[in-house]
Amino acid sequence: MKLINRNLYSNRIKPFINKGVIKVLTGQRRVGKSSVLLQLIDEIKICNSNANIIYINKELDEFRSLKTDADLSAYVETKLIKSAENYLFIDEIQDIEHFENTLRSLQATESCDIFCTGSNAKMMSGELSTYLSGRYVEFKIHSLSYSEFLEFHQLSDDDNTLRKFLTYGGLPHLARLQLNDEIAFEYLKNVYSTIILKDVVSRENIRNVDFLETLSDYLADNVGNLFSANNIHKFLKSQRVDISVNLIVNYLKALSNAYIINKVQRIDVKGLKKFEIGEKYYFEDLGLRNCKQHLEFTTDINKLMENSVYQHLSLLNYQVFVGKMNNLEIDFVGIKDNQKIYIQVAYMLHDEKTKEREFGNLLKINNNYRKYVVTLDSFTSETNFKGIEQIHLREFLKRSEF
Repeated sequence: MKLINRNLYSNRIKPFINKGVIKVLTGQRRVGKSSVLLQLIDEIKICNSNANIIYINKELDEFRSLKTDADLSAYVETKLIKSAENYLFIDEIQDIEHFENTLRSLQATESCDIFCTGSNAKMMSGELSTYLSGRYVEFKIHSLSYSEFLEFHQLSDDDNTLRKFLTYGGLPHLARLQLNDEIAFEYLKNVYSTIILKDVVSRENIRNVDFLETLSDYLADNVGNLFSANNIHKFLKSQRVDISVNLIVNYLKALSNAYIINKVQRIDVKGLKKFEIGEKYYFEDLGLRNCKQHLEFTTDINKLMENSVYQHLSLLNYQVFVGKMNNLEIDFVGIKDNQKIYIQVAYMLHDEKTKEREFGNLLKINNNYRKYVVTLDSFTSETNFKGIEQIHLREFLKRSEF
């Protein structure tokens, strides 16, 4: 299959090539980190036809013997060419024990320009921040945006395509498969099982796998709802299931470390103070969320919309929070480059009461930052109400900036 360039990421990474820092691409398995690496390799070859490319993919059998930093160092040493510019690419580097020792040595000797990918946030942030602080830059790779989904699947931009995007998500390999429930969900279930086995159960030493699955199902069913480990503990206790609060917290962290879910904290809109209790969770990929349960699209639409808005803000590098203002809630507060945007998500503004709630909450925010209400209402163009833009979800998901 022809490699489709994901320029959103390559354009972010290219300014750091040959700049003496390690480029680390992180993200959930199967979101396309390997393809971004290959794209970077192609671009380096175009700029420097004599570049010496050393490529290691830990998911391939030929690299199975590279288990430790000693193995990695020995292998790289045999591939370096002193008279050339050397570029080292390592895919799924977390599968090599103490890899950080090799990276630190290679960088200290300026032996090569280093790129690597990883699928476990705890391991990557721990080892890298401890041993390579200030010497690496991290790029989070996400599943396909809606615009990329259109390109990968060669689909027209219409409501039917949006429904497919919200149903099957944005894992790139789906472009090779038929987008129907039987085939797509079978693939997605296998991807989910692989992530759970490799990046959660094995790496985090999870013992109560049944509860892990139950917790994941609960999160899928409660996308966009305020969550508290303490409340879950009380609920389970009422069902005669005794799971400690600490275990719930640890399992949530394990799912987050594998990039399956993302925690979004609440902040006070006026003072931007973070609240320690009560947060929301959104899935990194909607297809993985939907494959785990019988999807009722019409009843789940608000959850799917809200999750997709979170995903889009995240891939545009916004810090994303849930806003709280007295007793009112703002679905999302996005912060980037000292600028803020405020977003409410509503299926349709079908009556005045709904309009008053969605626009009214935003109107109470007394500043001049951009404010949006994202809906599925049918209208020919964006509308504006007292400075607040109402925008269709499809148009929102195609924007590259706000």
